[in-house]
Amino acid sequence: MKNNLKTAVILAAIGGLMIVVGGAIGGSGGAAIGFGIGFVFVGGSYWFSDKLAIRSAHASEVTEAQMPRYFAIVRDLCQRADMPMPRLYVSPDPQPNAFATGRGPNHAAVCVNQGILDVLSWEELQGVLAHEISHVRNRDILISSVAAAVAMGITFLARMAMFSAMFGGGGDRRRDDNVLGTLALAILAPIAAVFLQMALSRNREYEADRSGARLLDNGEPLASALEKLDRGTKLVPSAVNPAQATAYIANPFAGQKAKALFNFSTHPPMEDRIRRLRSGEWR
Repeated sequence: MKNNLKTAVILAAIGGLMIVVGGAIGGSGGAAIGFGIGFVFVGGSYWFSDKLAIRSAHASEVTEAQMPRYFAIVRDLCQRADMPMPRLYVSPDPQPNAFATGRGPNHAAVCVNQGILDVLSWEELQGVLAHEISHVRNRDILISSVAAAVAMGITFLARMAMFSAMFGGGGDRRRDDNVLGTLALAILAPIAAVFLQMALSRNREYEADRSGARLLDNGEPLASALEKLDRGTKLVPSAVNPAQATAYIANPFAGQKAKALFNFSTHPPMEDRIRRLRSGEWR
């Protein structure tokens, strides 16, 4: 309940930023436009987020004949969670990682990188897949997609606000006095949206860890897997689109200094996640 309340507050804050930036462009009319643009971005995310994520990972759908153990684990987890079987994919990415995507349990996909298949035992992979199935059941993938879409909308509106402030016509003194304020908002709003999105991602990762451990009634498989993923993501770089980083179970840019912003807070600290799983806080 506490995590769900945090999620609602963060989503409301992101949506509020959209309206504030729109209002900076055109007053009450601009706020309404910002709200409308938010709906467009969210709608696109709702229908196409899974396709974009799978394409970004260069993943291919696999059949049960190709990977029977993969299917068996996911089918068992779905039965425990009382939810439909998602489509299963494998990405050729050598980094050990995984993600879930889609707009809900009836339209979901789970993808594992080849790297994770190379380094984890089947029991550890079961822990990872329990985490991903929990994301699907908790509808985290939709929440994250909506947050990402609204954040993109805020960036779009912020650029419009900046253009309007710098090149808008007219000599109205009141408008001139507000130029600096509008420029500051145009710069700071997208940054605030990114940090709110990161806070949302961290919150939902903790919840998926907890739900996944409960699904197995055991936190050790996921804790052991996270230890290996922590090492692997630091050693093996990934070419994943930064916009998709929050979808992965482990930060794909953990070992890349050039992605310092994403290192900072897309995911909770691994050591804390492992500690919570092994201390029994998930019960």
